[in-house]
Order: sequence, then C-alpha cells, then structure tokens
Amino acid sequence: TGLRVIGTASRAETAEWVRELGAHDVIDHSRPLLEGLREIGVSSVRYVASLTHTDKHYQQIVEALAPQGRLAVIDDPETLDALPLKRKAASLHWELMFTRSLFQTPDMIRQNEILESVRRLVEDGTLRTTKGEHYGKISAENLRRAHGFIESGRARGKIVLEGF
Repeated sequence: TGLRVIGTASRAETAEWVRELGAHDVIDHSRPLLEGLREIGVSSVRYVASLTHTDKHYQQIVEALAPQGRLAVIDDPETLDALPLKRKAASLHWELMFTRSLFQTPDMIRQNEILESVRRLVEDGTLRTTKGEHYGKISAENLRRAHGFIESGRARGKIVLEGF
C-alpha cells in the first residue's frame, strides 16, 4: 500500500498475528487509541478501516482521524452519527459486498472482477486469510463450541462452520 499500517489487538498472541498479517505496528484497542498512537510516534491517521466494534471505538477513531481523513466501515454499529466527522471534513465510506447484486447496479460485474482479483492475490500469497478456527459442519454442538470459543476472548480471526 505504501502506507504505514497500524493494527489493533489486546493480547500478545493476537498482536503477533496482526504483525504476521502485515501490520507495521500494533496498538492495544483495550486502551485509549490516541494514547497507543502517541506511544508509536503517531499524532493522527489519514485512513481508518474499522472492521469490527466501530460503535465501541467510534469517538476515539474520530479523534485520531486527521483533518480530511477517511473512515471506512464494514460492520453494523447499532447507530453511527456522522456529525462528529464534520469538524474535520472527514469522509465516511461504508462497504457492503452485496450492494451491487441487491440493487442490480449497472456495474454488477465489478463484484466478480474484485473477487477474482482477491482470489489471485490469495493464491499468490499477497493476501492471507483471516480464518482462525474451523469447527466443521454446522450442528448445535459445533455452534455451541464455536460460540463458547468466541465468548472466551481467545478467538482470533474468523470462526468457520460449513454446510449451511
């Protein structure tokens, strides 16, 4: 990307995993984000990709964004007030993989092109999956096991169940 990538994690093993995935730095998201950024010599960031728990960290993300920064969100916060972004003229970008197909947009084929590009990047090792654990076919037992693992706070990456 040509960018300095800063990831977040709250445990040593997940911080190491985030570094293995390509982050240059990792800060602890269980502590104030600005404090973590300052500790690595960063006063603000131009781009934020908020992949999970946006609602929990939103105010801190807005504080950390540089003027005219960009925030990309993929999760589903219960609410998201864009007004705090105005003071910094920061932009909000919300991505949903299925928008093109849901609305039958004229550029629907673009989703196929993007997925093909991602497939090639995964196959050549440029991108790595975030798959954590695979619990096999979906069943009440495997669903309980997977849910228990997530609730334990030890999970990292995506938990996979198959056969839906």
